[in-house]
Amino acid sequence: MAAPTTRKLPKDFLWGFATASFQIEGSADVDGRGKSIWDDFAKTPGKILDGRDGDVATDSYKRWREDVALLAEYGVKAYRFSISWSRIIPLGGRNDPVNPKGIEFYSKFIDLLLENGITPFVTLYHWDLPQALHDRYLGWLNKDEIVKDYTNYARVCFEAFGDRVKHWLTINEPWCVAILGYGRGVFAPGRSSDRARSAEGDSSTEPWIVGHSIILAHAHAVQLYRSQFKPTQKGEIGITLNGDWALPYDQNPENIDAAQHALDFAIGWYADAIYLGFYPPYMREVLGDRMPDFTPDEWAIVKGSSDFYGMNTYTTNLCRAGGDDEFQGNVDYTFTRPDGTQLGTQAHCAWLQDYPEGFRSLLNYVWKRYKLPIFVTENGFAVKGENDMPLEEALQDNDRVHYFQGTTASLLNAIHADGVQIKSYFPWSFLDNFEWADGYGTRFGVTYVDYATQKRYPKASAKFLLKWFKEHDTPSENDLKKKPKPTVSTKPSPPKLADKTNSSEFSSTSTVKGSPVASPTKAVRPWGFKARVARYVTSIIAFIK
Repeated sequence: MAAPTTRKLPKDFLWGFATASFQIEGSADVDGRGKSIWDDFAKTPGKILDGRDGDVATDSYKRWREDVALLAEYGVKAYRFSISWSRIIPLGGRNDPVNPKGIEFYSKFIDLLLENGITPFVTLYHWDLPQALHDRYLGWLNKDEIVKDYTNYARVCFEAFGDRVKHWLTINEPWCVAILGYGRGVFAPGRSSDRARSAEGDSSTEPWIVGHSIILAHAHAVQLYRSQFKPTQKGEIGITLNGDWALPYDQNPENIDAAQHALDFAIGWYADAIYLGFYPPYMREVLGDRMPDFTPDEWAIVKGSSDFYGMNTYTTNLCRAGGDDEFQGNVDYTFTRPDGTQLGTQAHCAWLQDYPEGFRSLLNYVWKRYKLPIFVTENGFAVKGENDMPLEEALQDNDRVHYFQGTTASLLNAIHADGVQIKSYFPWSFLDNFEWADGYGTRFGVTYVDYATQKRYPKASAKFLLKWFKEHDTPSENDLKKKPKPTVSTKPSPPKLADKTNSSEFSSTSTVKGSPVASPTKAVRPWGFKARVARYVTSIIAFIK
């Protein structure tokens, strides 16, 4: 009897990890970067759960070489990251000067990724609007101005990086930008009708205006890329949308309808417009004339303005009719089944439980409805209470491992059993980081970050994912042409994780391209780059060798 064959991922499938500029870079006032709307918002008392800000984050603006060394050691095929608009154009506008140091930073970063065989997958906007544009004209609330300024910013990036970047995302999770920033007021710029929370804002109108502006800005950037850059740069461009699977609470027809209504508001708002050329009828019914419409000329630009479907998804919601939250389509969300049991394992975030069956269902729904290849650009889990655990316990992130065991199985089933065309999988996140309004207490990383020392420690989930991808990857022609990734040959004793300070030495010297790792026979400065790499790469080896 023949041994069962392992189902493989498609050729040229991109896998790696994802991050965002404000969540990891730090260096908020370094090398000419201008403020984003998150800088002052994060410093406003009461806005961030733990009272901390993004001025340092994971210090990745300074530690970018170390981060690439770690990605190379992990063996990823691709890395999804975002560019800070205010690092490129500090004041943000089309008539404002470009910051050459910002261009230089991302250019060197992209080069080092490519030197290590890692494909850059670049997001142009991950929520960090230049503060100057909000001050001038309220940012996304001013359609005419923001579309012009965003398109100019996109042009600068295409010109500077497009010769090397072949995968672009225009906007990350526009639902969050509009609803959380201008509806609930819990994200920057913090506008809402709740005067206890926000001094300004109108939750009944502003989110829909913002969404309208975002769609147009996205579409104009795509039109620019396709007409002026794609013919020579040969890349692809799209948008990435958040949205979780909506499961009817039971078989009551009203609850079945409620699940679709939830999908209309969470996904259809943007996806129906961009891929199908219309807004969901249910949204129009609920919002009436508060839902801005596009002119025929605008619809011509919007429809079809994405080469693929970018998917950020984390969980599944049980949906019941009769809710009063307009942002959820007047649908009530719950994780509690009719029999009182929970849908899955509870995460640290109240909005997240582990339910991999929903991931497969969502992949099928999107594939059948929009009929374009899917890039899964975020998917992840925050272990409950992880931030309060001793390091050695946090590294054994069993709930996150269980989550990824389920989602990777669903991914394969969607590809092989259901015929869904999926082209990437980027777990969120490469590193623990600044988790927006939650601050640093919510950890999504497969790599633990000790914020006191900025040391990185791979978690068990990283070990699981690297092993899984190694087993299921199908080498492409490009992979076969690549030189083998550099490795570190050693058999160190396991790091003493409890005291967070162990730094075993190597038995030989190795170099990740662009990032030398120290040999134990040579003295290294304890504060130098080589020393910092040496102190944490041994923990990497213990997990992935």
